[in-house]
Amino acid sequence: MPEPRSPMASFVQSVQNAIDGPITWFRETIVEPNQQKSNWYHQRFRRVPTIDECYTDDAVCRFEADQQFRRDRMVDNEILNILRQRFEDCTLYEAPDHMVKCKPLMDQYQQAAENWFIKYGDLGGYANAKTAFMKQKHRLIWERRHGPVGSGMKDDEQIPAH
Repeated sequence: MPEPRSPMASFVQSVQNAIDGPITWFRETIVEPNQQKSNWYHQRFRRVPTIDECYTDDAVCRFEADQQFRRDRMVDNEILNILRQRFEDCTLYEAPDHMVKCKPLMDQYQQAAENWFIKYGDLGGYANAKTAFMKQKHRLIWERRHGPVGSGMKDDEQIPAH
């Protein structure tokens, strides 16, 4: 630090050193060595048990599963927004022949949107982990009886008897 030019500046610097000195020492010797270094800039939550691992009377487990479901949905929404934005940027940049040059981005976005709709579509704004789990269960039952969704329903003679 440069030497102060006046007695007043010297006084102000000594007061600041008296106040800031212990704080800086505490941060540099205690706080920073004990911090976990991470390359991530967002908060990382531990994964909690999913709704199918919770007991029916365990309200805390169900609450945690709902919160995890909401966080996962927000992350999936942001992934979709990023893919959509990449496709739109590509379309603007590659203007005349964007249908050829941006096709891989469009395919990736459409696949992600389809997967998002499979998991979260038609659940509404107040969906929780239980309703999403029930939707998955109903889809699996449908696919077992009728084949993949979108392939049409099987006839009665095509359904094997169990």
